Amino acid sequence: MGEVNNESPLWIFGYGSLLWKTDFPFAEKQIGYIKGYIRRFYQSSVDHRGVPEKPGRVVTLLTSTNPEDKVWGIAYRIENSDKQMVLRHLDFREKNGYVKISVKFYPVDFIHTVENRPCKGQPCELVIYLADKSNEHYAGEADIETIARQVIEASGPSGPNKEYVYKLAEYMRKIAPGEDDPHLFALEAAVKRLECKTFV
Repeated sequence: MGEVNNESPLWIFGYGSLLWKTDFPFAEKQIGYIKGYIRRFYQSSVDHRGVPEKPGRVVTLLTSTNPEDKVWGIAYRIENSDKQMVLRHLDFREKNGYVKISVKFYPVDFIHTVENRPCKGQPCELVIYLADKSNEHYAGEADIETIARQVIEASGPSGPNKEYVYKLAEYMRKIAPGEDDPHLFALEAAVKRLECKTFV
């Protein structure tokens, strides 16, 4: 994506750490989903949840074979005056392999804005950051137990890798109760099992 037009609305979609570490100004937020993608812990983290010698694992989005698959998250509307600053900040924060693309966002009726006003809307285009398979930090597919072992051993400047898994699972249950995320919840359970074994 090139420079963003300051006259058009900008929405950023959070599906990972942006859900709880929203370290940029926004005007309102809306729960909803994008379609045709799946969330996977297939991206290495050497700057936030791991270090180069022992990388962690964080999420990225992959194109799904099922166009109706949903990834739930939160969309943040950025004020016109903050657009370029927020994008520069996120470009730096997501510098390890993530790029910006535009996708369609499907909001749900939910009262949750900064001013606590109803935030309702029609599907719209927004920006997401994702890391595709061609980036140098792509860790690749692995079974849940292998990923869990890597997670339990990794920690970085932003904290333990296991904390990232737990927080993401917690937020998914909070914003999309009743919606299943098999990969995320299976990893959460596997990490908890390994964590319990370390205290036996």
